[in-house]
Amino acid sequence: MSDDVLSIIPTDPQWQPDRAAAERAAALAADLAPGPPGGTDVEIDVTWHDVLTSVDCGGNLERIGCPHCGGEIDTEWYADLLEAHRESGFATLAVNVPCCGAATPLDTLNYEWPCGFARFEIAIWNPERDWFGDEELSAIADVLGNPVRQIRAHI
Repeated sequence: MSDDVLSIIPTDPQWQPDRAAAERAAALAADLAPGPPGGTDVEIDVTWHDVLTSVDCGGNLERIGCPHCGGEIDTEWYADLLEAHRESGFATLAVNVPCCGAATPLDTLNYEWPCGFARFEIAIWNPERDWFGDEELSAIADVLGNPVRQIRAHI
């Protein structure tokens, strides 16, 4: 069985909220992303990571572009990188891309289907919606106390 996960992460990968703000933001996200018809609530996981952690789009990833040369980066290179850091996380997002060798942070690559890195995440499992609108994201950001972005994964 596959799952869809709509994650909300801070735009600053290192930023983490306090517990009260996180609980308010998760409650708002639950209100904005109802579960399936019949009254079942969606499952929401709120996680503080000790280190930078990948929040990727899973099977939705179509391509990755280099911000320096415009070339395409092999998704297998990215998958291998994520696998190598699955347990320990990322000490830094700095990498040398395989297409042109340029040094760049992972969060500046051009992902077709958004991907990100974070030390805080609100993950909504199998929501009955695709994306939050701009106003909804702004409302979550206001409650959380920091700008946010969203990642939709298919796993």
